[in-house]
Amino acid sequence: MRNKLTLLICSATLFASPATQAKLVEEIIKVPVKVSNGYGKAVEHEAVVTLFYEDTAPKPYPVVVINHGRAAKPEQLAAFGRAKYAVNSRWLAGLGFMVAVPTRVGYGETGGEDVEYTGTCSRKNYPPGYEAAAMQTVQVLQLVRQRPGVAKDRAVVMGQSFGGTTSVTLAAKNFPGVQAFINFAGGGGGNPETQPQEPCATGQLKDMFADYGKTARTPTLWVYTENDQWMGPKYPREWFDAFKAKGGVGEFVLFPPNGKDGHGLFSNAPDVWRPSAVEFLRANGYPDLKMPEVKK
Repeated sequence: MRNKLTLLICSATLFASPATQAKLVEEIIKVPVKVSNGYGKAVEHEAVVTLFYEDTAPKPYPVVVINHGRAAKPEQLAAFGRAKYAVNSRWLAGLGFMVAVPTRVGYGETGGEDVEYTGTCSRKNYPPGYEAAAMQTVQVLQLVRQRPGVAKDRAVVMGQSFGGTTSVTLAAKNFPGVQAFINFAGGGGGNPETQPQEPCATGQLKDMFADYGKTARTPTLWVYTENDQWMGPKYPREWFDAFKAKGGVGEFVLFPPNGKDGHGLFSNAPDVWRPSAVEFLRANGYPDLKMPEVKK
């Protein structure tokens, strides 16, 4: 497996400030990753990763990795495209981070086998799927840290839905040089069309989060809404309480209903959660963060 980044797009200027001539740069790279699926099969593939950073921001850049969620229907995986979370990625770059957004193996432009499959609703086996996502995150972070001007020991991992759970999975590993983890609407097995607010195998998820809590000693922030149609308002709190009861370090925030389905709060209403996220990061390794001007 190659131990280097394959640069696809050298740079694309997205924003320039007249006062500072700061440029918000977007790059697409490929990162070789090796993971195992739920049956123990080793899979090697190149993951497409989108990077965002401001070229005049102080260096070395701390890193933020943002992990995407998972569609309820298998046929939607191939149509996933490329993960970007452009609005929030640009905002985080404005905070001074190098932002890395992987499109993980099995999805969209990355393609490959679905290594994160966790079984049917009646026969769920969650941990291997999240382990596969967490291991990809580790390998992406390791290679991004090899870039010039990137900090080797300062990073944040966050994610939406399946990616939110992945953040907690990695928190349980106390991966070196990561100061904080943020979980937006994390869980598994949800389907708002067929079983709104009733994800599959909620007890198994509770046990999994409790297991994570046995070892997770890096601060975590869990962000949910009252009208999350995928996870509901009840189960996430139970999962968090199980995590904390076993020693996990974390804060839980439940926001009021947002739109028709609060599950998409991360992308749909960033002004709601950003103050809480900044406060959390300031308290956990990033005391000098200042809310940047929102760039339209």
